[in-house]
Amino acid sequence: MSEQNEASRSLTVTPLHGMPLFSTGTCVAREIAAAMAREGDALRDGDVVVVAQKIVSKSEGRTARLKEVVAGAEAVRIAGETQRDAAAVQLILDQSSEIMRAHPAAIIARHKTGHVLANAGIDASNVEGGEDDTVLLWPVDPDASAREIRAELRDLTGATPAVVIADSMGRAWRIGTLGTAIGCAGLCVVDDRRGADEDLFGRTLQATMIAVADAVAGAAVLAMGEGAEGTPAALVRGVGRWVSTEDGPGTTAGLRPVEQDMFR
Repeated sequence: MSEQNEASRSLTVTPLHGMPLFSTGTCVAREIAAAMAREGDALRDGDVVVVAQKIVSKSEGRTARLKEVVAGAEAVRIAGETQRDAAAVQLILDQSSEIMRAHPAAIIARHKTGHVLANAGIDASNVEGGEDDTVLLWPVDPDASAREIRAELRDLTGATPAVVIADSMGRAWRIGTLGTAIGCAGLCVVDDRRGADEDLFGRTLQATMIAVADAVAGAAVLAMGEGAEGTPAALVRGVGRWVSTEDGPGTTAGLRPVEQDMFR
């Protein structure tokens, strides 16, 4: 086994503490670098920085006020069927390319980015004013946001870590949410090992495709917390063999094509 593969067996996740409340214009990369300095550490090539979607959206000014939204006829219809606020439904429609299911528990939508999730990722938790009518939308292009943060980190620190933007999403046929990559730069999204490796008994792998970016996001979000912990970023080490100097195609590389949907 190579030294690189041996090192990848040790995985560490370190939440970055002491970060401020983010608002429009707050530089995510600068705050990550400052948090690393407080930890007495420095970013290295091969590191992965996982960032909560909320602080990226806040820094990009992706807030909306429900009282300023004008609901159309389709939003009013769906709101009646799901017992939801019509303005909130209109925002979901605005952020989506398709509504998959509409139910009082959740509206399952295909976001304009291609990700399928509840309520198009629109959320009011941990949002200042969320107790009133302010909600947070996803970044317009999370992969582009990840590439920008990565470039800024390189300029600030001289290192080129991978960057993953994570949000908590549900999973088909499972209860609960899991940290999931919605934006990625510099990290393998899916490691396709079909035909390239063997199992313990020498059989060629036929179906193994590892969701690397999602696995890293899940580990980081578990350590970061999703309530009042106030740690919206984490440093992941030990997955360097999947980190690349190139930004890569982003999380869109891990989205299943619509024509492969077996549940329509």
